Amino acid sequence: MNGQHTAANKPAVPERQASAGRQLARMSGLGKIYGNGTVALQDVNLTINEGEFISFVGPSGCGKSTIFKLIAGLEERTSGSLEILGTTPKEALKQSEIAFVFQDHTLLPWLSVIDNVLLPLELRGLPKTQRVQEAERALALVGLLEHRKSLPRHLSGGMKMRVSIARALAARPKLLLMDEPFGALDEITRQTLQDELLNIWQQDPTMTVLFVTHNTFEAVYLSTGIVVMTPRPGKVSAVVDVTAPFPRDESFRTSADFSAWVREVSEHMQH
Repeated sequence: MNGQHTAANKPAVPERQASAGRQLARMSGLGKIYGNGTVALQDVNLTINEGEFISFVGPSGCGKSTIFKLIAGLEERTSGSLEILGTTPKEALKQSEIAFVFQDHTLLPWLSVIDNVLLPLELRGLPKTQRVQEAERALALVGLLEHRKSLPRHLSGGMKMRVSIARALAARPKLLLMDEPFGALDEITRQTLQDELLNIWQQDPTMTVLFVTHNTFEAVYLSTGIVVMTPRPGKVSAVVDVTAPFPRDESFRTSADFSAWVREVSEHMQH
């Protein structure tokens, strides 16, 4: 990943990060001004490679979610350029290369778990047998296959978020966008889902995850790199490479290296 600034004096990049391949996203002079005159983003320059796990942090209103909407083709840029997998965001979305997980699980309450996961596959027009296979594969990844017939109201908050993640993974996206997906969960559930997400990501070396969070500890634990945004208008103030090896566990959370990365990110956010 390349941004306007990079952290210095980092150890050698471990195997999981080194496997990052072709360029996945490229933003050059990217800007967004909303109809009411709000300048959400200004001159964002960033390159993200395939296979990375990149978290975006910064104050509320700094444009983190706006970047995600631009990448997902849900908003149009005002200036600059944005390429996803060498094409436009809308074309990448049309080819099912991009999936989105929001803070709200957005499950349809009248549909069973598996029927919620099947929705994006039905929109793609896949044969029924293949749809069911892919949905069950995704539910198995998040440990909810035995709950496939349950309705959302019978699930805990953490389980609902797992279903939302399974729905996003069902179409095997190249890029998974996650906008504060764990923000509403208790700390124990949050840490459990962090570990599960990393496990899923590590199983597919070509999948890239972009993750918005306000939690610096979460960003450091999950990421290969952290993009620090300035207050509005949002710009990239720093890019911090987190080169701790994977898999990561509780020993990393309590390590001196972890604390040092948290401190570095926090210092960038204060400038």
